Amino acid sequence: MSTAPQVVLPAPPSFRLDGRRALVTGAGRGIGLAAAAALAHAGAHVLLCARTTDEIEAAAAAIRAARGTAEALTLDVTDPDAVAKVLAERPPVDILVNNAGTNRPDFFTDVSISDFDTVMALNVRATYFVAQSVARGLINAGRRGSIINMSSQMGHVGGARRSLYCASKWAMEGFTKAMAIDLAPHGIRVNTLCPTYIETPLTEPFFRDATFRQSVLDKIKLGRIGQVDDLTGAIVFLASDASSLMTGSSMLIDGGWTAE
Repeated sequence: MSTAPQVVLPAPPSFRLDGRRALVTGAGRGIGLAAAAALAHAGAHVLLCARTTDEIEAAAAAIRAARGTAEALTLDVTDPDAVAKVLAERPPVDILVNNAGTNRPDFFTDVSISDFDTVMALNVRATYFVAQSVARGLINAGRRGSIINMSSQMGHVGGARRSLYCASKWAMEGFTKAMAIDLAPHGIRVNTLCPTYIETPLTEPFFRDATFRQSVLDKIKLGRIGQVDDLTGAIVFLASDASSLMTGSSMLIDGGWTAE
């Protein structure tokens, strides 16, 4: 009489974030607000960070009304000393969604020094040093963590009138890989999330131009412009133990834009 072999099933992935603290920058609206809500729904205590107090307080209240835990943190992330001071006074952050960013589209020969400095100060300098402060807190506490730098498909390709934005996102892709190498011995993972065009308050003015909107749709193979909830599953995945072997990588959610 034969005995069937015992089958041991792999443990299912866990996307729960109970007991973890998450910081989301640029959290008052758009992708940042969606990220904060998704992380809270997965069980994280979320700190919503932005310069506009009323906006993030309202967002935090909405998350609490939906039975999540959230608090507002008014902070200018372009001031690295202020960021370091505030984070040093609080328990370490286990999850960072480095979302604050901006764009100043223009033809390459018309990009001003002022626009260059504004975009690089937020998309590169601020992102870099917010991550540094979070990593220092985790290392000092002996805790593992996940840093998610909000990049773009434009960190992998070029685009018309996007030389400045591309410069900032290609820089982010590079320093994310180097951060991942430095922080891996401490159990801190660092990845980028790279969306295509998403309908948000930041992009809404661009989409008023019907020609521009159609040019975007022509490149997105799935035939539609992204919505913020197209990104939230990936954000929770990167924040959770479901992605525990993933670091120094880019997750492209671009509707097929970069497939050709």
